[in-house]
Amino acid sequence: MLDDSDAGARVGVWTVFGIITLLLFGLIGGLAIRQSHKGAAPAATTSAAATEEALLDGPVSGDLAGTVFFASGAVALPAEAAAEVAKVKAALDAAPAKKLVLSGFHDASGDPARNAELAKGRAKAVRAALQAAGIDAARVALRKPESTLAGGDAQAARRVEMRLVD
Repeated sequence: MLDDSDAGARVGVWTVFGIITLLLFGLIGGLAIRQSHKGAAPAATTSAAATEEALLDGPVSGDLAGTVFFASGAVALPAEAAAEVAKVKAALDAAPAKKLVLSGFHDASGDPARNAELAKGRAKAVRAALQAAGIDAARVALRKPESTLAGGDAQAARRVEMRLVD
């Protein structure tokens, strides 16, 4: 195809073939990587969804079984929480068909996002204490954190309510 005297054309042809080959290998490799990640993506999404829990939204009507009050900025259970947990466990044992909804509250002062996370953390701490007391996790649900109105008692704003629901 090419004469021995046409060295410049020969180099050009080999360069074009080399570039086309590199592009094909890159394209095939990229498609293979994309395909392998596509198969792994649902598993990662599923595990992320499993770790993130569903929070109930909307008003909860039910009997108030107990309330735990927290210190400012704290998610650790106070010493008085053991009595409330025991009271709620007794109420749940007496009503095996009922479930428990935990509602974390916070006041309106400060950063709303941080306060909501704090209220959620408090509800999770109460849930952990209830589970440690022997209450089945399937019977306990968390509700979205709720802000109390400004001007109220600051201690009352830092609470988790436990309500028995059908």
